[in-house]
Amino acid sequence: MNDTPGWASPGSAPPDGQEPGTSTPPEPADRPGGRQPADRPAPNQQGPGTQWSPQQPPPGQWAAPTGAHNPGQAPPPPPPGTGWGTRPPTGPGGYGGYGAPGGWGGPPPAAKPGVVPLRPLGVGEILDGAVSTMRTYWRTVLGISLTVAVVVEVIVVLLQGLVLKESTSTAALGDPSATVDEQLDAMGSVLLNSGVIFLVSLVGTITATALLTTVTSRAVLGKPVTSGEAWRDARPQLLKLFGLILLLLLTVTAVAVVCVLPGALLGGAAGDVLTAMGSIGSVVLAVSLLVRFSLASPALMLEKQGIKKALTRSAKLVRGSWWRVFGIQVLSLIIANLVAMIIAVPFALLGAALGPGGLSAFTDTDTELGWTYLIVSGVGSVIGSLITFPITAGVAVLLYVDQRIRREALDLDLARAAGIQGYGTPTPGTTPGS
Repeated sequence: MNDTPGWASPGSAPPDGQEPGTSTPPEPADRPGGRQPADRPAPNQQGPGTQWSPQQPPPGQWAAPTGAHNPGQAPPPPPPGTGWGTRPPTGPGGYGGYGAPGGWGGPPPAAKPGVVPLRPLGVGEILDGAVSTMRTYWRTVLGISLTVAVVVEVIVVLLQGLVLKESTSTAALGDPSATVDEQLDAMGSVLLNSGVIFLVSLVGTITATALLTTVTSRAVLGKPVTSGEAWRDARPQLLKLFGLILLLLLTVTAVAVVCVLPGALLGGAAGDVLTAMGSIGSVVLAVSLLVRFSLASPALMLEKQGIKKALTRSAKLVRGSWWRVFGIQVLSLIIANLVAMIIAVPFALLGAALGPGGLSAFTDTDTELGWTYLIVSGVGSVIGSLITFPITAGVAVLLYVDQRIRREALDLDLARAAGIQGYGTPTPGTTPGS
């Protein structure tokens, strides 16, 4: 037993007149006459009415068992200041005092000059930071998103209504009597038109991402930025960002071709099996590469680096956190696109109902969707883009900031950039977030 002052045996209480923590055992309470003189009887003698064994432990090593007391006698009270819910006394140097200087009060709360605290972020904080950026700086965010979405949708509607309508023939896809060549031509026409629309939408998405990256990075510091300032900051890196996205698309396409080509060349049943396995492998490799380089866009825009350096930075930041980055980005895409779909689908149904073919235009491949459908559905797409652009761009930037805080202590630089004085290194071993 430790005889240091301040320690007490669990379940025992010091006798009257004795300081807590001393090693003298208490006397039995049922001995006649209360307390007995210090000179105890010999071990082979027993006092009247006692049942003590003649074999007693040496002084200073006996502790009363918890809950052992005579019937009708209240259990001894616990020593003061040692139970749950009580604050330990502050010792020398402040040890033991929660919140006391030098005690176990935990690290100080992280500074939060902007939309997120300057520490490692959790999943909810990243998503909330993207939404908070859109809500706090709504004029700039919605102004950029609306401008880009309107320009993109006008181009898409004009292409669908004037150019692609003449080259699109999907009647063979719903005709059982159509030949294989006719069906292949129809599928090729659909893929071509979809590819053109995809490229136009991709250009708009890249532009919105570049501009919103600047807005989100300033929002972390609590500093507003106008649309003009965002454009001036993003413009020098915009062509590099287009090159980066194009390089990623070509890489994914090359991976798919390499994986599928052997089975297509082999042909037959074995070729079909090999093609199916190659398709699965291409999807896995493509997703792996896209996640690995998913932080290249904010790295390129914020660090003002080239394409190769941005790809290297992204691979370094994602290393060891691939599943976490993948999960957060998939979750953000699901949320953003689900909200956009909830908005866009009613507009598409309304546009079809107002058109000449009615709602049957969705199932009848021979019915052409007129200008009414294209315009009304385009309005729904614009409104949906007001949600998807800020969330996807904001999550990418905040993931980049989070990974740099975890690996490079970027929070210290951000605190200095925000003008916070005396912001020090967080306490080791405390890593909030997940």
